[in-house]
Amino acid sequence: MPKLKTKSGSKKRFKRTSNGLIKKKHSCKNHLLTKKSKKRKRQLRKFSILKHSDFKKVNKQF
Repeated sequence: MPKLKTKSGSKKRFKRTSNGLIKKKHSCKNHLLTKKSKKRKRQLRKFSILKHSDFKKVNKQF
């Protein structure tokens, strides 16, 4: 059987860590930023680890 292609959308949105976990960027950081506090915007900069329930879905696409 041939290898499956990686979904190009997930290739752009997710990265795999050295432990095998998947990290993603936070949402709510694109527009309407004036009403959000500095603290909230600063915390949204960081990457977050994907939850276990979503991990199963996204892991198939890598």
